[in-house]
Amino acid sequence: MQTAELYPASSLQETASEQLFHFFNRHSKCLILTGAGISTASGIPDYRDHQGHWKRRQPVEHEAFMAQPAVRQRYWARALAGFEAFRSAQPGIGHQALSLLEQQGRVHHLITQNVDRLHQKAGSRKVIDLHGRGDTVSCQSCGFRSMRYAYHQQLTELNGAFSDQQAQIAPDGDADLERNDFDLFRVLPCPRCSGIIKPDVVFFGDLVPQATRRAAEQALEEADALLVVGSSLMVYSGFRFCRLAKQAGKPLAAVNLGKTRADELLDLKITASVDEVFQPFLTN
Repeated sequence: MQTAELYPASSLQETASEQLFHFFNRHSKCLILTGAGISTASGIPDYRDHQGHWKRRQPVEHEAFMAQPAVRQRYWARALAGFEAFRSAQPGIGHQALSLLEQQGRVHHLITQNVDRLHQKAGSRKVIDLHGRGDTVSCQSCGFRSMRYAYHQQLTELNGAFSDQQAQIAPDGDADLERNDFDLFRVLPCPRCSGIIKPDVVFFGDLVPQATRRAAEQALEEADALLVVGSSLMVYSGFRFCRLAKQAGKPLAAVNLGKTRADELLDLKITASVDEVFQPFLTN
């Protein structure tokens, strides 16, 4: 069931998908901002319910990961259980539709809060990974970088007792795994300088890299409208772009199953699943 608050000049007879289609037609340089809701159909869960409340344990915080060896042990042990499903996830209808819209020249740029790289798998090229990418790791001291699957292979070889775990995947490649022996897990340091290896994602409490933030702001300046897809916008790093768009007088729309932090700012709100709304874009 999809519902929409009408955008000016929309017809009462229009479906939510038709309203979104007309939104794209009115704004030829549309900036997209996506969140976890676009990837749930791909098997990657979101963190919040339809009211914007946490429905799972909050993810690891940057300061704790960097300061506490026990936190790193727990994170990487859980990641062994969740990363393969995260890595093998395939793009959903929303990812495919946005890729097609980019090819058609209707999407100017795409900013994603997700780290799953599913937009790139779907063929989108103008993607800004606001919160980083979950498929690589790097040393926090010397900058050494490698693919995350290679690091996981090494961790598996060192930690055979943790290699065949089954657990619910989390949005960043972590997993909901509860054990009492995380202190036995061996974490590999950087092979170059013995520093701390961390996924190339922005953990909670960390800052979006300045270059990434500037690129996203530039994309918004060049766009003539902003469309939010599958995000509650409860994290300020995403919500700020809605405030900037409104301050600049740019039309603002959202497709999301529940409430968003920007509901009072929106010109068009479509309350529906991402796949339901975007399916017609692939079939027409």
